[in-house]
Amino acid sequence: MTTFPQRTRRGKIMLCAFVFMVAVQCFPAEETDIRWKSGAGNCLNRSAEFYGSETALRIANNVLLHQCNNGGWPKNYDRARILSPDEKEKILSQKKRNDTTFDNGSTHSEVRYLAKVYNATSDERYQEAFLRGVEFILQAQYGNGGWPQYYPDARKYAKYITFNDGAMIGVMIALREIAQDKASYPFVDAQLRSRCANAVDKGVQCILKCQIEVNGKKTAWCAQHDDESLEPRDARSYELASISGSESVGIVRFLMEIDNPSPEIIDAIQCAIAWFDGAQLNGIRVTYQKVVVEPETWDKVVIQDDSAPPLWARFYDIGTNKPIFCGRDGKRKATLAEIDYERRNGYSWLGSYAQDLLAKEYPAWQKKWAPDDDVLRRENR
Repeated sequence: MTTFPQRTRRGKIMLCAFVFMVAVQCFPAEETDIRWKSGAGNCLNRSAEFYGSETALRIANNVLLHQCNNGGWPKNYDRARILSPDEKEKILSQKKRNDTTFDNGSTHSEVRYLAKVYNATSDERYQEAFLRGVEFILQAQYGNGGWPQYYPDARKYAKYITFNDGAMIGVMIALREIAQDKASYPFVDAQLRSRCANAVDKGVQCILKCQIEVNGKKTAWCAQHDDESLEPRDARSYELASISGSESVGIVRFLMEIDNPSPEIIDAIQCAIAWFDGAQLNGIRVTYQKVVVEPETWDKVVIQDDSAPPLWARFYDIGTNKPIFCGRDGKRKATLAEIDYERRNGYSWLGSYAQDLLAKEYPAWQKKWAPDDDVLRRENR
């Protein structure tokens, strides 16, 4: 016999299911699963038909609205948000802002998206905004080939050449696409393609010069480098000058996509791969344990596990190659457990960053471009 509480729970479940079905019918799938750059609804990786849809145009118009007078974009705004008239007015009043940036995918992602929408619609507003965005990117490049995190209002660490969160590499990927992919950018003239290609070449040279050398051996890269000396630099209080086990993966992947790489590029890749191989952390696993407080929560911990796949630290000490962990107090620690709860759980300190790079991507690259020299099998390296 069904009890009253059971009927109540079952009724709630049926009601929730009904509400969900109504919501799905009222909002098309492309409205409910939209993501700007990640997940199943990735705005930058949809079918060609999507970019002419009502949803795509609404997002493109939001992108136009947020583009600043200097041609760039700020970060962390919701591109897919349905804006009220008052919200639009407020955004229009901020067109003169200079906190335009390449952080968190900003600007280079907007440029790529606008190109897709223009190809689908031939609406010149999107082409014009695209061209202004590309000009902004080219103008922001330093003479040494690097890009800052912010431009033109780059203060403190924001002025450094920034690999953190894929900023500079994201810019270079976009410029390389514009220079080489005529099918995706058919409206770009030869002169602009050439300028983009030259900017990428300068960026590659900057990457090679930034590669950190320790005791005569090239390793990998810091998350940010000085805009003049190219030396590794601190950023936020818990992001110390170091060798990055995360951002360096994106740099190596970018270099490995270069056709007919020069001996200098091949050497940079080989040295970085050797460093990654030596920097892997074995026999540990990151997991979570309950913390008995009010309310109950979870805490990130590192445990011993001989069967665990290799991990890499986000930061390594330059010189000792030991992992670095750091709280907002700026004091470096040797283990994750030593830093405060907020930073321990609010930042990515350990991850399988280079696992696929070493296991899959490098072997394929090595067979093609360095068939007689597998750095992972070198002796006395």
